[in-house]
Amino acid sequence: MNMQAMLKQAQAMQRDMMKAKEEIDNSEFEGESSFVKVVLKGTKEVIAVKIDAESLDKDDIEALQDMLMVAVNNANKKIDAETEKKMSKYGNIPGLF
Repeated sequence: MNMQAMLKQAQAMQRDMMKAKEEIDNSEFEGESSFVKVVLKGTKEVIAVKIDAESLDKDDIEALQDMLMVAVNNANKKIDAETEKKMSKYGNIPGLF
């Protein structure tokens, strides 16, 4: 394979990788924990927090904080899994994403 063909192949792979990363970044991921739901963009930006107030005892703020943390971490794991799924076909390139 000549150098020009390798360069074209690398550029095509780079375009495909960037497209896959853009798809992830523009997707929404929902994490849940008991009476809390959070929605994150693929960039891990929190875009919504939903609390089922009917299930919440107003005096239980510590539990709410814990549930928010669990829900955000759950959504982040989904983002990481989707990123791994889509990006693994490009190999392990440290520091890429």
